[in-house]
Amino acid sequence: MARLLVTGGAGFIGSNFVHHVIKNTDYQVTVLDKLTYAGNRASLSALPEDRVRFVRGDVVDSALVGELVGASDAVVHFAAESHNDNSLQDPKPFIHTNLIGTFTLLEAVRAKGARFHHVSTDEVYGDLPLDDPARFSEDTPYNPSSPYSSTKAGSDLLVRAWTRSFGIAATISNCSNNYGPYQHVEKFIPRQITNVLYGIRPKLYGDGRNVRDWIHADDHSSAVLAILERGRVGETYLIGADGEKDNKSLIELILTLMGEPANAYDQVADRAGHDLRYAIDPTKLREELGWRPRYGDFTRGLSATIDWYRQHEEWWAPSKAATEAFYSRLGQ
Repeated sequence: MARLLVTGGAGFIGSNFVHHVIKNTDYQVTVLDKLTYAGNRASLSALPEDRVRFVRGDVVDSALVGELVGASDAVVHFAAESHNDNSLQDPKPFIHTNLIGTFTLLEAVRAKGARFHHVSTDEVYGDLPLDDPARFSEDTPYNPSSPYSSTKAGSDLLVRAWTRSFGIAATISNCSNNYGPYQHVEKFIPRQITNVLYGIRPKLYGDGRNVRDWIHADDHSSAVLAILERGRVGETYLIGADGEKDNKSLIELILTLMGEPANAYDQVADRAGHDLRYAIDPTKLREELGWRPRYGDFTRGLSATIDWYRQHEEWWAPSKAATEAFYSRLGQ
């Protein structure tokens, strides 16, 4: 697999994966990205031009996708509309990219015979009770609760169908919530970090009891690469780093690490359909492929992330004002 096509490679998780691949392999990478508001060409600016080629385009463009897949040995599919709040405001882009885009890629992969890895989310499983020790596994039934998670569930099922019906060489991974460099300031962790940096009080949905299972984007990247290289075709792997933390504790930890009082935040109305708890059981990934997270200590990973946002204001500042204006209109 000397030649990789990475869709959505200028987005948050995709760009971290491209950085990881360039640092840890000798692969050539082509990035296909539409550069919507969540994609940023600057996220790839430090990478060597002789190994990373950037193509601006849409994953639903069958001619372009066919050309790029035809020149690749493997495809890693990150491209997706991924923000829950946006999906509640306008579901249409999520149908377009997450379903039609995945279908377009699958057809190109079927024609070429390339290896295909589909990157998905734990949100396809719905949520878990706060007081239940159970975690999501590869056998958990799908139960999506938003336009975003339902379109990701649909794209997963398309991959499974193309694997079974047409024999494409595909794998799927469902990952817990990511944090780290290059994440858009609309997302929970970078929004709170950048609020503190700008002297704005952080915002907490509802009572903050909702639990997320956090993983650093570099750990997600290393897991995807392991699945691509060593995973069994036709299998699904759940990626997690045992990082469960409720939102209230998380926002208080961010404030503490940034030298502010732990209670220096405001509570706002809860999000519609806000899932209670996500939790990943990564046993299959760890036992089959021997994968382990680098950032097993969440506080260490969060501290590194805060440092990154302190040092890269030029990357996130251009989108900060528009993001806060959007949330202000929602009363959040």
